[in-house]
Amino acid sequence: MTLVQIDNYGPWTVTPEPRREMDLQTLQSRLFADVAQFMGPRDAYVFSTRYDNMIAVTNGLDGAAHAALQESVGNRYPVSVSLGTGVAERPIDALESANRLLQTEGSAQDEGRTEVLAGDYLTETDPSDLQIAHFDVVDVTGKYTDRLNEFDTFLNVERAYGSLTRYLRDTHGALSFFVGGDNVVAVCPDLPERAFVDAVAHVAADADIELQVGVGRGASAHEAGFAAKHALEACRDDGTNVELSGAPVLGD
Repeated sequence: MTLVQIDNYGPWTVTPEPRREMDLQTLQSRLFADVAQFMGPRDAYVFSTRYDNMIAVTNGLDGAAHAALQESVGNRYPVSVSLGTGVAERPIDALESANRLLQTEGSAQDEGRTEVLAGDYLTETDPSDLQIAHFDVVDVTGKYTDRLNEFDTFLNVERAYGSLTRYLRDTHGALSFFVGGDNVVAVCPDLPERAFVDAVAHVAADADIELQVGVGRGASAHEAGFAAKHALEACRDDGTNVELSGAPVLGD
C-alpha cells in the first residue's frame, strides 16, 4: 500500500489568502486523475480517499516508479507529494507502515517536510498475492435511483458503504473504497468465501441494504480487480450475492 500525501496542503490553500473552492476542487480532481493515469498502465490501483491523502495498491511497482510519479507531480503542479509504501499480509498493516514512514519525517503541514520517498516495495509478485472484492447494491436503480431524489439515493449508498467499510476494516483489516455509483472496492487479506457472506449479511442487518460481491485474486491490483468484476457479473446474471473468481481473468 502506498500513501500519496500532498505536502503542506492545508496552509497552501489559504496562502496568501483563501483560494476559490472550485479552483481547489479542480486541482484535487486533476491531481487524482493524473495519479490514476500513472498507476493504471502499471496495473496498480489508487483511490481518492480524502484527495489530499490518496491510497494506492502498488504491488509490482518499484522505488523508481514511485520516484517517477513524485517527479511528474512536482513538475506539473504548484504542490508536491510525499510517498510512503508499506508491505504486509493485511492491507491495514501495510498502510499503517506507510503512514508511519511519513509521520516520522514530520507533520503533513510542515513546510520543511516535502517530497519524502520511503518504504519497502513488493516487486516480485505472485498470482495469489492480492485479493480484491467488488461490491455493489442489488438493484440500486429500481430501489433507489428511479424512486428517490439523488441526495436520498446517495445517503442510502453511503449508509451501506459506511457499514461495510467499518466491518471489513475492524474484522479483517481490509480497506474499502467508494468508487462511484453504488460501487465499493475492497482490498482484502486472504479471506474465505464465508467472510464475504458474513459481510453482506452484516450490511443487510446494520443498514437494511442488500449487497452483492465478486471476489478475485491476482498478482496486481488490476489482475485481482478485473477478476472481481467478472465474478460480480456472475452475481448479476445468476441472482447470487457472493461469487469468487477462479483463476485471474486477463484483459484490458
